[in-house]
Amino acid sequence: MPASISLHQLSYSTPDNQPLFTGLDLSFGNHRTGLIGRNGIGKSTLLRIVAGLIHPASGSVTIQGSIGMLEQSVQVTPQTTIADQLGMADALARLYRLERGDGSIDDAGEADWSLPGRVETALKQVGLPAYEADRPLDTLSGGQRTRLALARLILTAPDIILLDEPTNNLDADGRQAVVDLLHHWRGAAVIVSHDRNLLRQMDAIVELTTLGARTYGGNWDHYAERKALELASAEHDLATSERKVADIDRKLQAVAEKKARKDGAGKRKAAKGDIPKIMLGGMKENSENTSGESARLANRLRNDAAEAASEARSNVEILTPLSVTLTPTGLPAGRTVLQAVALTGRPDSTIPITRDLSLQIVGPERVAITGPNGSGKTTLLRLLTGKLPAITGAARIMVPYAMLDQTVSLLDPVLSIRENFRALNPNADENTCRAALARFMFRADAALQIVGTLSGGEMLRAGLACTIGGNQPPQLLILDEPTNHLDIQAVQQVEAGLRGYDGALLVVSHDADFLAAIGITRTISLPMNGF
Repeated sequence: MPASISLHQLSYSTPDNQPLFTGLDLSFGNHRTGLIGRNGIGKSTLLRIVAGLIHPASGSVTIQGSIGMLEQSVQVTPQTTIADQLGMADALARLYRLERGDGSIDDAGEADWSLPGRVETALKQVGLPAYEADRPLDTLSGGQRTRLALARLILTAPDIILLDEPTNNLDADGRQAVVDLLHHWRGAAVIVSHDRNLLRQMDAIVELTTLGARTYGGNWDHYAERKALELASAEHDLATSERKVADIDRKLQAVAEKKARKDGAGKRKAAKGDIPKIMLGGMKENSENTSGESARLANRLRNDAAEAASEARSNVEILTPLSVTLTPTGLPAGRTVLQAVALTGRPDSTIPITRDLSLQIVGPERVAITGPNGSGKTTLLRLLTGKLPAITGAARIMVPYAMLDQTVSLLDPVLSIRENFRALNPNADENTCRAALARFMFRADAALQIVGTLSGGEMLRAGLACTIGGNQPPQLLILDEPTNHLDIQAVQQVEAGLRGYDGALLVVSHDADFLAAIGITRTISLPMNGF
């Protein structure tokens, strides 16, 4: 029987009683499905419910086949080895005992002599070397641990795999390893991801919202086309509904004016005594009845039209992406923005990771720094900004700049977004502050949120608002892996903000779609062994 997952009337609430799902009905077939939705909507929770790691408040989960799961993060202790992470510690220990000559009869009966070769093949398939099985797991980077978790799925070969943000912390080669794994996977797969290139490998997309789940046949590009059509339809419905309200208002006004003129004429005739009093009373009563009925009908029509317009407007607000118009930076095309000459440095006492690097940015260039994990991309940014002293060489930034790292540490987490803006833009008045934050969708009370309570996407959007959203944006913006841990909607909002920025950009990122969307003009690729 083909592998499948069926969810029936599933309900779940967070520990603070915030409902994530209520009566959710959803199924996943024997193909590759991308699960998307904004941060906090419950995507990871849903995977953990399917995997049996947590239990729903109500409803049922029916699974055909075995399941393997790759979670976003794994708890690592100093005692955890690579063999433990692969789930092969006991089987490999059995082989080692037999090789030493002290294995038991049971060991001999249960031994799988093909296992070492299969482990080596699985590691190679995900781009890892043939590690020693007893190597401590905490000696590997986050990206290497993710690849190791993928190798475990290859070894155990479950019928269904659940992958939670598998390309986070992975370089281009690591991301390709995930794509290759899914390309050759013949079972069912459910993948939570914001990686648009990975989502292009899917057979279906499921979007999770507060209203439930909706399935779109096809990959990311098909989904994006469908969503664009939905937006166009919603905007058409809104325009139609608002025209209808305006038409009714005009007709009501015309009727009111006509009634006023008719009533005025009647009063003038009555004043002359041309109409008998008994007829005048009847005419007045008929007029009032007719007017009352017309008013009730008109109000009902207007209320219906206004309700339709309100619903259409809410749909447009939900679907419309962020579009930002920013104050020009005034950066001249020929101005030298940044210059580094023969720069050499390292993050600690190890050998230099950046060697003899020379770099110049002139005018509003948009430069990307790419390279494999461990090639020194973040170290280079720290050397360029002076946060890390160079061993030899020198670097200068010659224009006002701002740097947003992966945690947006430029913002004070105990202050509100508004307070952070005023601290970073001391010459801006309250109107300028509010207007700048509103451009990035922090309107009214939303601007008063404490930064430490924001999601990753909101945090980065707040960082952009506080740096490039004011009347004097910096002429250079430096970003370090800005799309890590952001949902797709948040990534697209950041892209929109950066498209409206006319200064120079220096960006570290593995996300090719993101780099293309913000108009990168030059790419510097760091090799694994540095310069």
